[in-house]
Amino acid sequence: MPQLDLEKTLQRIKDNQWSLADFDWDAPGAENIPEEQWHKLKAFMADLTWIEHIGARGFAAMAKKAPNDTLKQIYEWFHAEEQRHANAELALMRRWGMIKDDELPEPNINLRITIEWLDKFSDDMPLNVLGSVIPMLEVTLDGALCKFLLEEVKDPMCHEVFAKINADEARHLGVDFHVLEMLGHGPKYRIALETLATAMNPKLMLGIFAYFPLLNRMRDNIVKMGLKEERLYEAMAKFKKYGGATPEGRANPWYQLMVMHGGWVIDRKNKLYHGPVDAMVKMSDYIPTWLMPDVPSWVNKLTWRPFA
Repeated sequence: MPQLDLEKTLQRIKDNQWSLADFDWDAPGAENIPEEQWHKLKAFMADLTWIEHIGARGFAAMAKKAPNDTLKQIYEWFHAEEQRHANAELALMRRWGMIKDDELPEPNINLRITIEWLDKFSDDMPLNVLGSVIPMLEVTLDGALCKFLLEEVKDPMCHEVFAKINADEARHLGVDFHVLEMLGHGPKYRIALETLATAMNPKLMLGIFAYFPLLNRMRDNIVKMGLKEERLYEAMAKFKKYGGATPEGRANPWYQLMVMHGGWVIDRKNKLYHGPVDAMVKMSDYIPTWLMPDVPSWVNKLTWRPFA
């Protein structure tokens, strides 16, 4: 696999920027959402909006860990792009009458827990952790969800918006897999020791307890919307294929851990995994909202307004 030229990638990112003002949000097509789809789509879009913002916060943390200025700049652009994706999805929700004015949809409790963890601890996580988790989330959740929307939603505006979002995500994944490979370079004993030291970090353990039930919750929500689980699992298989396309990529222990976890998620017969994690999902439903702190201030950058 040829090495990615980060300088050219950065310029390509800059050359392909877009804004909400590029779209005619009052164009015909909003009426193409049938009533039986509307409520499910509202919950689906709310989840997707918050997943984008989780990605944005992840890229912000990764920018602080980047080993060179070019990659730092790329991650800063990606941070802004993920926020713009969330804003565009909010604009679609407003177009479809799902939110009013500056209303924000409520994140489900597992997204809320993940947001809280990111706000407190993501800046303390090394690049090898964030650089492995973010591409898995982008391939599985972003990839599967966005493709499903293009197939199921008949509003032409949805297709216009997600054509832009998907083009951005393709560049994100190109960099993601480049970094996965980069993190596999070096003596294996050193990489193994660094992985072991990070894995013993209590902050990471808290992140795992947020991440595992989030994936299972999203799996359940996707099924409710009508997407077959197999489509989500196909997206996970892409992470394994492209992330492990080179010996260096396969030498990255965090890539191997993400692939192993993906295998657990795919295997619904694995009761040792799904039993406790599904129980965590159900238990999280009973967490009173008043126990959760206010959402972090960075979520206030979410807006449907075209000038954003």
